[in-house]
This record gives sequence, C-alpha cells and structure tokens, in this order.
Amino acid sequence: MTRLAIIDSGGANIASLRYAIERLGIESELTTDPARLREASHVILPGVGAAADCMARLQNAGIVDTIRELRQPLLGICVGMQLLYESSEEGDVECLGLLRGRVRRFTSELGLPVPHMGWNQLEFEPPSPLLNDIVPGDYVYFVHSYSAPIADSTIASSTYGESFSAIVQQGNVYGAQFHPERSARIGSLLLRNFLRL
Repeated sequence: MTRLAIIDSGGANIASLRYAIERLGIESELTTDPARLREASHVILPGVGAAADCMARLQNAGIVDTIRELRQPLLGICVGMQLLYESSEEGDVECLGLLRGRVRRFTSELGLPVPHMGWNQLEFEPPSPLLNDIVPGDYVYFVHSYSAPIADSTIASSTYGESFSAIVQQGNVYGAQFHPERSARIGSLLLRNFLRL
C-alpha cells in the first residue's frame, strides 16, 4: 500500500502537487514529522523559491538528517531536486549531499532570458522505470534559474542554451527539475511511475 509523505517545505506549489497526486487515486500527508517520513512508502520533497531558504526550513524543522537517511523512494521536485545535490550557487548553500555536484545559475552569456520558463523537451536514452510511457521529445513545464549538470545520475536532460539534468536517479533518490503538477499528461505519468516504484 502506498503511503505518500510530502515534506512541508513551504512551497506555493504544494496544493497543486497534492491535487495532481489525488487525481491518481493516492492520498498524501503533508508533514515535517521525522517518524511520519520514515514510515512512508514514498516521500516527495517539493521546493519553490531560493535553495538557501528551503534548506533553512528543513534545518529549522530538524529533518535534514532524516531525509539523508531515507531508504524508500524519494523524489525532489524543482528546487527540491536541487537540494539533493552537495551545494548550490544560489545563496552558496550546502545542500543534502545525496547526489554529487553543485547546482549553478544559467549563464546570461547564452543570450537567453533567465529564468528558463515554459515548456521544453526531455531527451534521454537509458531506460528507467521512472520514464515508463514517456518518450524522448515529450514536453514538460520548467520554471528555474539554476540547474544541475549532466552526470552519471542523469536519466533525462533538457537543453536551454546548454544541456542540464531534467530527471535524475541514484539508488532510491530521484529528482525532476520541472514541475510534474504543471506538466499535464507527462507530469502525471512521472508521478504515477514514481508511486509505483
């Protein structure tokens, strides 16, 4: 039985995320209780705003070590995905360190507006259960100024002047840089696939 815990990171997207999950027939619990997070079958870490502010909320809630110790599937969304890395240029903050690497700001030298906002395509080759029924070229909705580099954990990328990690996976840790709850059918498929892991 799926017992989904969503970490209450204070993001404005949490209500729409919970509604997207509810449409899949799954109930979720919004919590910062370490015991409830450990008991869940799946955990989602959403995030909106600045990485430093989100990390501060997790630290103030006393759940940073709990998140690092989770062994069930954990999905970071948007800034929540960025927090999975060792650090971020945004506020020069140390993050959760579950994935190697540093999140960096898109460079304005590419001549593109920052933030990267709108629909963009997914590019991938390696198969992953998280990508079931999603095909290369499918569009998802992004809103972000910072991105993670392409690395061994990258299972799908996107390009905005430069390639960046759009979906990542390492062990039980997963991340989506885009907003599944705003990405129509493809976002719903990604959430469905995560909840089936």
